[in-house]
Amino acid sequence: MRRPVHQLLAALSYGDAISNEALAIQAHLRRAGYASDIFAEGVHPRMAHLARPLWHYPDVSSAETVCLFHFSIGSAAGRLIHQAPDRLVAIYHNITPAHFFLGFHPHLAGLCYHGRRELEAFAPRTELGLGDSEFNRRELEGAGFARTGVLPIVLDLDAYRGPVSPVVRRLYDDGRRNIVFVGRIIPNKRIDDLIRTFSLYQRHCEPHSRLLLVGDYRGHERYFDRLRELVAALGVNDVVFTGHVDHDELLACYSVADLFLCLSEHEGFCVPLLEAMVFGVPIVAYDAGAVRETLRGGGLLIQDKGPDLVAELVHQVLTDASLRERILETQRRALAELRAIDFGALLADRLAPVLGGPAPSPEARA
Repeated sequence: MRRPVHQLLAALSYGDAISNEALAIQAHLRRAGYASDIFAEGVHPRMAHLARPLWHYPDVSSAETVCLFHFSIGSAAGRLIHQAPDRLVAIYHNITPAHFFLGFHPHLAGLCYHGRRELEAFAPRTELGLGDSEFNRRELEGAGFARTGVLPIVLDLDAYRGPVSPVVRRLYDDGRRNIVFVGRIIPNKRIDDLIRTFSLYQRHCEPHSRLLLVGDYRGHERYFDRLRELVAALGVNDVVFTGHVDHDELLACYSVADLFLCLSEHEGFCVPLLEAMVFGVPIVAYDAGAVRETLRGGGLLIQDKGPDLVAELVHQVLTDASLRERILETQRRALAELRAIDFGALLADRLAPVLGGPAPSPEARA
């Protein structure tokens, strides 16, 4: 009989890349014959039927149980599993360095700082550490994890074939050039750099343009307020903060995008880059963190993100049909590589060191 393989998350959220990955992992494990449930500290109402409460986990915990723990900062899930007898696999999605939040969110800065220290404490407790990029795997190795690997996030491409919101599409499909970024409105994403770049682009290249910033800013109101002050100070028009959007609204935002611009300075993976590829939106992205890995040779990577240089580059991509097509061709090749990944086989291969062998003795865990 196969040993049970369960997953622990701080939160199972609606429309969240990590939550979607957990559901995909569960589906593959169940098809392979493993008993596999998801336990989460917090669960979005729309996802309530897909997860069990965290406090039910002791009912399945045992020395024969394999736990896939999606590592998060300061979660009760982490405290629970660190003391449990289960064989532990940590799936690491990255912790943003604390310095990005100083001056905007001191409490979160503290959580990030201590979260990275907690990662080191998990190293001797964990049999296997999996990062969703080589960038993240190297951080696990640096934290002292003895056995590591890469388990990239693989999108459910069928999920992007659904209907788009007709309201959002009508709102933004008005002939303006739509420069789009998708991601939480947080300091490491450097939304301020996007605004500065767009200000120059709109003033000097294309007045009939819009910057569409698609992402939740709740919990980061201080940074959001600073961004709105920047918009006012620059006198830039048509900067739209959508806030959190539903899935059909997200699809509509991609469907009206003329270019996806990412100037983030810290990314452990960055799923929206792949989403932009799915919609055939040309990408210009700053080469930081795992961005190069995620793009797989697609898009246009930049090393210098001076606003004047990027604004001119954006203009070239949007006005030079040959350049735009070359970029899109690189993205089509990257997307073809993504489609060719057999995630079930990849998951089985990555988990083989744990699922294929006997549980280590308590002495080996110490």
